[in-house]
Order: sequence, then C-alpha cells, then structure tokens
Amino acid sequence: MKTFKMLSLAVAEGEELIEYPLHDGLIINQENSQRSWVLEMLVDQKHESKFLDMKQSGDIYDVKVVISYPGNEPAAFEVIIHDVKQIGEHVSVLMKGTLKRARRKYAETLLSELLEDGLAGQELLERFESDMRERPVLRKDEAKSAKN
Repeated sequence: MKTFKMLSLAVAEGEELIEYPLHDGLIINQENSQRSWVLEMLVDQKHESKFLDMKQSGDIYDVKVVISYPGNEPAAFEVIIHDVKQIGEHVSVLMKGTLKRARRKYAETLLSELLEDGLAGQELLERFESDMRERPVLRKDEAKSAKN
C-alpha cells in the first residue's frame, strides 16, 4: 500500500465541480487486483448532510483529487461514499473507489479547447491562467461522461 496527502477534493455534479475545503485528507492506493483506493477527508460539519445523502443514495461519484503537491494535476476517481462520521468539530468522509484512467495533460487539453474557442493574445493568457486555477470540467470530459 502507498499513502499520500490529499490536498483538495472536488465532486462533479453535472458540468460543475463542487470543491469541499479540507481540514485534512489522506488517500491510500491499496495496490490490489481491483486497483482500489481509499480516500478519507475531514471537512466542516456544514457538509455532513450532503455527504450523508450521497452515502444513502449508493451512487458512484466522479471526484477530482489533488495529491501531494498543490501544482499536481487532479486525479480522477469514481467513488462511493462508504462512511460519514462526526469527529470533534469536523466530519470524516470515507470513500472507496478506483482511478478512472491514466491522467492526461490537463493544461494541453485546456489550451487546445481555448484555441478552438478562438481565443488569442492577452485574452487567451488570462483565460488560461484563470482556468488552470479553477480547473473547470473540459469538453472532452463532458463528452465522455455523456456517453456513460
């Protein structure tokens, strides 16, 4: 098993990515034949009901996780919410799932889409910088989600 620090987590809801600020987070590659990962994060109590609803639904959720270093490209996972528990002033959310696929280069794909949109010069630079910070869902990802 390998353990990593989880720096951020965002849940895909339609075309939107909802980021949940973490107080702490851990992600474990179980290195088994199912390619299983365990993700645990501590979030504010105000998010407890949301994660309890997600757990009760039993649905599989697409999440994007930044691991180890803030500059790392988010890794895409398909997870179920396994447990939600109050711990002190926070809520622990335990997820289990799999890595969706090998990560591709987010920056290159984003730049390609912005160029397809006809952006150039200063406008291209400003939009690229803001989208690299905000990490919106790319059209390529939307198309793949629509097929599933």
